[in-house]
Amino acid sequence: MKMIVGLGNPGRKYEKTRHNVGWEVLDRVAEATGIRVNVNRYHGLTGMGMIEGEKVILVKPLTYMNLSGNCVQPLAAYYKIPPEDILVLCDDVNLPLGRLRFRKSGSAGGHNGLKSIIGRLGSDAFPRLRLGVGGPPEGIDLIEHVLMPFFGEDAEKAEELEKTAAEAVLCFLKDGPDKVMNEYNKKAGT
Repeated sequence: MKMIVGLGNPGRKYEKTRHNVGWEVLDRVAEATGIRVNVNRYHGLTGMGMIEGEKVILVKPLTYMNLSGNCVQPLAAYYKIPPEDILVLCDDVNLPLGRLRFRKSGSAGGHNGLKSIIGRLGSDAFPRLRLGVGGPPEGIDLIEHVLMPFFGEDAEKAEELEKTAAEAVLCFLKDGPDKVMNEYNKKAGT
């Protein structure tokens, strides 16, 4: 069984913001596969189904970003899912808007959601798909930036990013992590 986790914050004020791009991608995966993410388990909205012949649980933590591990770890323990079978989708301000970066494991890289998951799992050996949302423009603080929605041309780039990232998730489930790295890490700006 695999777990796909889209990081974000609950509440209408966070919808369509840079920080919630992980949720947006998870919603696209759910829509493409017909899985309804609507059951509340362990502080997260979840949905189960089969994707590419693999049993999968889709998860949107409701704990707020900085406490994402409080949802992910109990679910992983309950379903006996090892870290290498948990794919986390998260925003990344260090990547240009539209860029994807898949890694099999690694540090939190300053991302508090990843830090929380690493802390609760006691491991950083889970794959993650970082979704480039770009850094803040001059004069805008980082927190304000990630909690702002996408506008204009950025909204179009975000839409394309979400579409491509959802394809990468399906590739991960069908063909594994190496194929995702080879196919999607090189797609800058798409």
